Amino acid sequence: MLLSFFVLFNCSYSEAQNDTIPHSLDTIKIQEATIIGFYRADGNAPATFKNLDLKDLDQFSYGQEPSLLLSRTPSVNVYSDAGNFIGYSYFRMRGIDQTRVNMTLDGMPLNESEDQGVYFSNYPDFFSSVNSVQIQRGVGTSTNGTASYAGSLNFESPSLFGDTILEVSASYGSYNSYRAFAEYASGKRKNFGIYIRASHLHTDGFKDHSGNNSQSFFTNAGFFKNKHIFKLTMFAGNQRNQLAWIGSPLDSLKKNLHYNADSDEKDHFFQAFAKINYIYSINENSNISSCIYYNHLKGNYDFDLNNFLNLPHTNDMYNYAFAHQMVGGFINYSLRIHNLRIYAGANGNTFHRKHTGSERTLGNLYTNTGYKNDASMFTKLTYTLQKLTVFGDLQYRHTEFDYKGDVKFNKICWNFINPRIGLSYKITDHAEVYYSFGKTSREPTRNDIFRGEDNLLADSLGSPMIGVTRSEQVMNHELGYKLNRHSLHVNINCYYMKFANEIVLNGEYGPNGLPLHSNVAKSFRSGIEFDIDVPLTKNLGLSNNSNFSFNRIEEEHVTFQPVLTPNLIINQSVYFKLKSFYISLSGRYQKASYIDFANQYNIPEFYCLSSRISYTFGKITISLWLDNLTNKKIYNQGYIGPNGNPLYFVQAPINYFTSIKWNF
Repeated sequence: MLLSFFVLFNCSYSEAQNDTIPHSLDTIKIQEATIIGFYRADGNAPATFKNLDLKDLDQFSYGQEPSLLLSRTPSVNVYSDAGNFIGYSYFRMRGIDQTRVNMTLDGMPLNESEDQGVYFSNYPDFFSSVNSVQIQRGVGTSTNGTASYAGSLNFESPSLFGDTILEVSASYGSYNSYRAFAEYASGKRKNFGIYIRASHLHTDGFKDHSGNNSQSFFTNAGFFKNKHIFKLTMFAGNQRNQLAWIGSPLDSLKKNLHYNADSDEKDHFFQAFAKINYIYSINENSNISSCIYYNHLKGNYDFDLNNFLNLPHTNDMYNYAFAHQMVGGFINYSLRIHNLRIYAGANGNTFHRKHTGSERTLGNLYTNTGYKNDASMFTKLTYTLQKLTVFGDLQYRHTEFDYKGDVKFNKICWNFINPRIGLSYKITDHAEVYYSFGKTSREPTRNDIFRGEDNLLADSLGSPMIGVTRSEQVMNHELGYKLNRHSLHVNINCYYMKFANEIVLNGEYGPNGLPLHSNVAKSFRSGIEFDIDVPLTKNLGLSNNSNFSFNRIEEEHVTFQPVLTPNLIINQSVYFKLKSFYISLSGRYQKASYIDFANQYNIPEFYCLSSRISYTFGKITISLWLDNLTNKKIYNQGYIGPNGNPLYFVQAPINYFTSIKWNF
């Protein structure tokens, strides 16, 4: 009804205006951009965000996991299982884990419905096929899929315009790590454009037996005809890992920095996505964008329970296998009337995942299936009056989880209304201040509901043993200042996030080794973030992104700091550019952070220095990345193990990666 009203209103408006519709290349580019425009904040939006464009990604991406590249942005701390840049890696935004960060590609949800995570390792080298990414911190603006609780990442698929490109690259580095990829972009030819990329990555891993062997492909094709755009996007990955997700005790790491606490455990996953977009330009002031999408995963991983519990080794090995399908679609409508911009949209998807548990000796142990449905709709209004911009955003989201297995389960439903308001004021043509307030809620994951069990258990009366079912809620205030003048960029913002029933780590573990969570009564996170890029001369520049935070949890009249939340992170870079030569030197300081609720054990503070050097001659670019130049022993993640002792993850010492890229 809401969309119909706007369409009817716009049709009468356009007839009165008698607009003519230009179909130039620029118009088509604008139409293509509307696929992502519904979910991104524009330059005047009262929101805290950072855009990384194709130039940024090309400069700093060399095939590493996206989490590691995100560490160059404010309030993000990261770590990888294996200690280097290939394989599983994870990030936290403002100290909040990535299952609470919404991620989309052109509006298509990437988060997996049950656990709400995104595993980029399943389709590696993802950033090589991304045209840009917007990183919103805080609740941000409405988007599809899981809740944008700590923030959101919106990726844009490759542009189908521009020059014809044929590019190949080969890279090699420490720990027998190598990467090869080839990509082709046709540019727009008459009414058609296509982009194709294929990659292969391999590493032996910094840790003992922590290798990775993976492949991925990405294709993007479009047909453009007057008012119509059709786009088909498909990408997939296949990866095999030697697992390294268990932390190591300090005494073992002191003897052998390569020590891997996992035994001979492996995994193998294949994941594929596909979507079809259709955009219809009603007139130059409005358009409709629609999409249907599909997500498929199949794979399994080993789990050595005795090893995890530090018990004597046996030949027993558990295996957890998964196969899921997600099908969904969304429709969006935008309308511009003078200074008023209206966006409206709706999204829905259905998801089911089959879980199979087995053991080498005992064989198949169980099979069950989880079902998750998600539906949402939103309306956004932006009104500009001279120097003042007012923003309003209202989202309704319904989600439900059901289960079929050995134990009877009653479906759980959640309904959320998520409002956001804000305003920005232009002080000058280049500077503005903004304030926003937003509230959003989020349901627990399947692992939280089942208390870590992959197969739901029953008590002595046959009732299901249920854990966390209450949703968590955050109220987020953002106050900021932006300055963009030529090459000078400044963004300074303060934030305050107050939580109700926040779902946090409780220090316990499920039978499959995954950490458990509980609701806490009161908690908040607050801080100030800096994102600054300053040109010193024509060739020399400085960039800095930093955050200082103050965070607390209160539970049973005890106040403590949340885990894995350093209250000071500084990224400082100096770079020099001269024609085809580029060199940068970057330093990261991260203050100590606690790994337990008692605030007894911590990850020590550390400082890491890295560098990038590149030179282009003709159509060939040679690049060198150097990491941890001072060869420091850096611990960047930790937790309390099942036996109550602290366990840690260590980053690789000084290492390198070099590449050659040939653009035909």
